[in-house]
Amino acid sequence: EDVSEGDLSQDGLEEGMDPVGFAGPSQKVVKPLTPEALAAFKASQERAGVIYISRIPPGMRPTKVRHIMGAYGEVGRVYLQQEDPKRAYLRRKYTSTKKPHFTEGWVEFKDKRVARSVADMLNAQPIGGKKGTRWRDDVWTMKYLPKFKWNMLTEQIAHEAAAHAAQLRVELSQSRKEQREYLKNVELARVLDKRAERKRK
Repeated sequence: EDVSEGDLSQDGLEEGMDPVGFAGPSQKVVKPLTPEALAAFKASQERAGVIYISRIPPGMRPTKVRHIMGAYGEVGRVYLQQEDPKRAYLRRKYTSTKKPHFTEGWVEFKDKRVARSVADMLNAQPIGGKKGTRWRDDVWTMKYLPKFKWNMLTEQIAHEAAAHAAQLRVELSQSRKEQREYLKNVELARVLDKRAERKRK
């Protein structure tokens, strides 16, 4: 479900959504918690449950997932993983679809019992909706993640981002090394050509 310009922030992102697909409460200045508030927060985290969606239908965005899941219970946070940057580049280059695509996602329900029942009820079932709805015939593939908490996901994302950055550094270093080697060979070939030319004279 597309959003109107009025739903976008100045950065062109939906409110509460960062560039990699998080749709949830907007980021606010964090104030120190009182012991009572901290205890209440920990209790709410213990009550919450997370489901994993292994395939996101093409074109479905975090706000749409939140809207659909919200019909079954109170939703906390939603995170959808964007497709691989190389794949996204090729898709935008060779197709008319320019909007980001998402490959998998996690949805947090405030009540773990609701999360479990939603996953059991919707897994392998058509998304449905009114006739002509874009994803009517797509099928959900999801499972409940027992003992999985949202902070585990954020730690995983941070780890993968760090690993990706490290891989990029390795690739750039290798590219620079290959470039230096190429320039060295070009210079060597130029010197050898000059020597051969002098010998012919």
